[in-house]
Amino acid sequence: MAVLAVAAGVSAQSKESRLDENGEWLTTRQPVEGSDEWAIARARQDLADDRGGAAWATIDNWIKANDRKLGTTSPLMAEALLVRGDALAAQGDEYNALYDYERVIKEFPASEEFVVAIERELDIGVRYLGGMYRRFLGIRVLDATDIGEELLIRVQERLPGSRVAERAGIELADYYYAQRDLSLSATAYELFLENYRNSQYSMKAMQRRVYATIAQFKGPKYDGSKLLDAQILVKRFESLYPAQAHKAGLDEALLARLDESAGLSKLESAKWYLRRSDSPGARYTLQRLIEDHPQTAAARTAMQIMDDRKWTMKAPRRVEVKP
Repeated sequence: MAVLAVAAGVSAQSKESRLDENGEWLTTRQPVEGSDEWAIARARQDLADDRGGAAWATIDNWIKANDRKLGTTSPLMAEALLVRGDALAAQGDEYNALYDYERVIKEFPASEEFVVAIERELDIGVRYLGGMYRRFLGIRVLDATDIGEELLIRVQERLPGSRVAERAGIELADYYYAQRDLSLSATAYELFLENYRNSQYSMKAMQRRVYATIAQFKGPKYDGSKLLDAQILVKRFESLYPAQAHKAGLDEALLARLDESAGLSKLESAKWYLRRSDSPGARYTLQRLIEDHPQTAAARTAMQIMDDRKWTMKAPRRVEVKP
């Protein structure tokens, strides 16, 4: 497991080693048996040897003993809490491991373990969003997607601008996209692009934001504002990634289809006004359609309706800008 691989790393507080002339590691300092450093080193070794239960028992006793010492906090407490969390995660109890990781994050923000604990929570959050259930009575039966979402949001709040937060942002947006939560995914990708302009995931985020925005349009009888947003996004993507845009079909052909759909949406609005005998509303909407989408079939239909009713096009209202 990834948790074990990291947990088995060398602790600067428990052991010191150096390379000899043959390129082999020699231990130069070993913790004294029975000392605080020794307890943590022993727990780490148990983790490295895939003995999560033994590691937990050793470090849990040490933490409880030190928590009972009122008024003092051991400088090794952050490391010990991280090890206990890793021991729980190694036994498949990642949910309770979160309590130890949270304590490291909240109580020891200046420690080296702070970032590591956040990374652990990110990994657990990704697994929960990936479909891993929480354990109940030893069986994974509880849905944990809400916890996964919360963990990925917290990661971004706690390490803004970092690579860890960047991964949390794209993972969360991808989750919403996979669940076809179009509004949330479009918003999540938008925030991601604002926060990580030079990310390696920028192209994917822009492309999926386009798809999520287009998919929110329900048809000509509904609000067509999303189509206008989509046109802007397509043009931006095409200008930044022309080859990928052509390959993905995010090009002039798509823009033409979006323009046609937006025109149809306005045409439906104009017909709605006509059915209610609201001539001013219908005339205004038809004129806007012709002005905004002149190359569409909807615009030609709008012009025919205007001609049938002897309505003339009004000159566009000019807005004077004072110097």
